[in-house]
Amino acid sequence: MSDLLWQKSGVKVDARIQQFLAGEDVVLDREFFLFDIDASRAHAQGLQRIGILSADELASLERELAALADDFRSGAFVLDDRFEDGHSAIEARLTERVGDAGRKIHTGRSRNDQVLVATRLWLKDRLARVAALCRESAQVALARAGAEAALPLPGYTHLQRAVVSSAGMWWAAWAEGFIDDAVRAGDTLAWVDANPLGSAAGYGVNLPLDRDHTTAALGFGRLQVSAAYAQLSRGKFEMAAIEALSSALLDLRRLAWDLSLFTSAEFGFVALPAEYTTGSSIMPNKRNPDVIELMRASYSAAAAARTEVEQLLSLPSGYHRDLQFSKGAIFHAFGRGLAALELLPDLLRNLEWRPDAMRAALEPSMYATDLAIDLAREGLPFREAYRQAADPARWAQVDPEASLAARVSPGAAAELRLDALQRRLQALG
Repeated sequence: MSDLLWQKSGVKVDARIQQFLAGEDVVLDREFFLFDIDASRAHAQGLQRIGILSADELASLERELAALADDFRSGAFVLDDRFEDGHSAIEARLTERVGDAGRKIHTGRSRNDQVLVATRLWLKDRLARVAALCRESAQVALARAGAEAALPLPGYTHLQRAVVSSAGMWWAAWAEGFIDDAVRAGDTLAWVDANPLGSAAGYGVNLPLDRDHTTAALGFGRLQVSAAYAQLSRGKFEMAAIEALSSALLDLRRLAWDLSLFTSAEFGFVALPAEYTTGSSIMPNKRNPDVIELMRASYSAAAAARTEVEQLLSLPSGYHRDLQFSKGAIFHAFGRGLAALELLPDLLRNLEWRPDAMRAALEPSMYATDLAIDLAREGLPFREAYRQAADPARWAQVDPEASLAARVSPGAAAELRLDALQRRLQALG
């Protein structure tokens, strides 16, 4: 490892302690490195605007930052344990290439606001992707709800056969759920869209930093005004982003549970796309829904990450090194969560219903609720209608399509109101 930026003359650096301090920073910072470069460019522009850098120095820094980004993308530059972290790697590269201009770039900033702005930009990027995948999943579900509105599907409560439902109702439920998830991700993105760069170590600096310029240059929606609050928001904003991700993963978990049940031999309602299944290592007869199961499990990474960040925030105001661990938490949460959500739209497009098995699972008891409502509509008090409809002697197999067509309450099988959901989805852009 090269000399540490903060190393003091005459103070011994213990390698074990330094390794503990660095932790996973170099590996994790690969995830945030390009955003750190963007922020360095904006900060350099701001320094030139207040006379700390000359126009020529800014031009040389912008040229080398662009080259470093290209080298990182191509693999010509590797962020490894030669460096303490990504921030020191950028400064070392600039100093090597342009000398004093590279040494000047840290003027007025701290590694604290460097990590804040890089992770903030990263969170914005990831939340935008969550929102886009939720919109896409909702669009697929809406299309299939319309196409399969009248396809009978057993409805369950307590995992017991309850009433006749439809594939249209099943799809519409997930469509509205993922619309809500897209809204939440977008709202959270707008909330965290605040520029912390220029807050330094949380107390500002004795320079008129052009924070308005860096806000615009980095595409932030607003300036995070208070330098002290910029530090307080670290962890708070990450936790909100994880919660938005978790909302989508929670719906994914429950959808995956449905598919795990529906694809079993005991149900047999759904056939998964072949690529979403794997073979058994010992049983030649098996195709296992491993992908669905791992999609279901992805929620656990977000739940664990949220808990980790929340526990880190048992701190007074100001910066504390404890917050270093929040980078790993968000990386693992979004790494697993987005990987699962990326697979969802195609899964929804390509799963196949097995109508014969679905219809065979419908039994006379599942029309008892319809009977009770019919008796009540004829004037019988509902509790008496309920008592009469509970008598198995009155149960009879009914045409399921007729049962669905009679379900006219808003949101039910004959009144899905998919147009209202489509308008909400279109409003998201």
